[in-house]
Amino acid sequence: MQVTETLNEGLKRGYQIIVAAAELDAKVNEKLSEAQPDIELKGFRKGKVPMALLKKQFGQRLLGEAMQETIDGAMSEHFEKTGDRPALQPDVKMEGGEEWKEGDDVVVTMTYEALPEIPDVDMKGVALERLVVKAAEADIQEALENLAGTAQNFEDRRKGSKAKDGDQVVIDFVGKVDGEAFDGGSAEDYPLVLGSGSFIPGFEEQLVGVKAGDEVAVNVTFPTEYGAANLAGKDAVFDCTVKAVKAPKPADINDELAKQFGADNLDMLKEQIAERLEAEFTGASRALMKRALLDALDVKVDFDLPPSLLDAEAKQIAHQLWHEENPDVHDHNHGEVEVTDEHNKLAARRVRLGLLLAEVGRKAEVEVTDAEMTQAVMNQARQYPGQERQFFEFIQQNQQMQQQLRAPIFEDKVVDYLFELAEVTNKEVSKDDLQKALEKLDEE
Repeated sequence: MQVTETLNEGLKRGYQIIVAAAELDAKVNEKLSEAQPDIELKGFRKGKVPMALLKKQFGQRLLGEAMQETIDGAMSEHFEKTGDRPALQPDVKMEGGEEWKEGDDVVVTMTYEALPEIPDVDMKGVALERLVVKAAEADIQEALENLAGTAQNFEDRRKGSKAKDGDQVVIDFVGKVDGEAFDGGSAEDYPLVLGSGSFIPGFEEQLVGVKAGDEVAVNVTFPTEYGAANLAGKDAVFDCTVKAVKAPKPADINDELAKQFGADNLDMLKEQIAERLEAEFTGASRALMKRALLDALDVKVDFDLPPSLLDAEAKQIAHQLWHEENPDVHDHNHGEVEVTDEHNKLAARRVRLGLLLAEVGRKAEVEVTDAEMTQAVMNQARQYPGQERQFFEFIQQNQQMQQQLRAPIFEDKVVDYLFELAEVTNKEVSKDDLQKALEKLDEE
């Protein structure tokens, strides 16, 4: 086998690999010799089939296997010898293609972009500030009031009061299409919270302003994608009788409220709220410190970037930002999105930092444990209630999805490793100060 370099420009590499016909033939014979003791054909005892007959019977299939194994072996040997790591899957082509015939040498071209040499990171002088926020009593009280709001009850409004958004109306209703009542379209004493969006679009809005005792005909059109095919896209009239109009009343903040949310008493609920708030503050503070770290690394480290990675990242950024500016378009049936200098600049930063963090993690032997991956899969599976098992099986069979889950865990562990090498000082601030810092970050 002969390997010849054909391209070496920047990070671009090209090689020609020639596998001699005699080498392939020897590989096929070796495979046949290994298999011969276990092969049994009509007219021959097991292990006694002549090599010539074996080659005629299985030679073509084994030739393809030998060719693939030889080329794969040549590539592996090349990368081990040179130390090159391709940025993307190498482009491998066989010269001659369908014109190649048995007995010819195999000539393969391999091109790729090598990952650059990434310098070590000197973390001396990298100073980071960790914002520390304690849960204030006012924050805890606000959270309690929000919980009380979600656990609200309803009480009758004064007689003659008109219903408004947020109120609960108790109604009897009968739905009709073309004058005929339909199955599932009727109910009595139904408690409907106006503005909840739980009924057909347009239904609740027509009950705003009603009073107890009113009789209202609500006209709606079922959505075209409605679950019941016999109603999808149909116009309907709901004859409604309003039996009561009730105003929301937040639950009292006491031990009973605490028990509704799994705490033994109000003091324990306050402690849980404080812990949750401070965990949220810690997460936000970490995001700010991570951004400061990445900004520092972006200034300290520079190296050549693979053009293919830059191009792919810039296109992805342009496409993502385009959809953010056009939220009504949910598919990809649109024209090509133009890549601007700003997209390219952002892509360069992301690729540079991504390669740098990957190299730091590799040298520091940072690994994502099985337990961490299992937890990540479980967190994702919760989005599919009742289908958790199918989701687990899907992840197990999908390497790309596994990598998508593993990548952010790996990055966070590398970031934590770099935090330990940096000079980190704690600074106590208020929740408002933390919020202002986050808003400033979003504007950048």
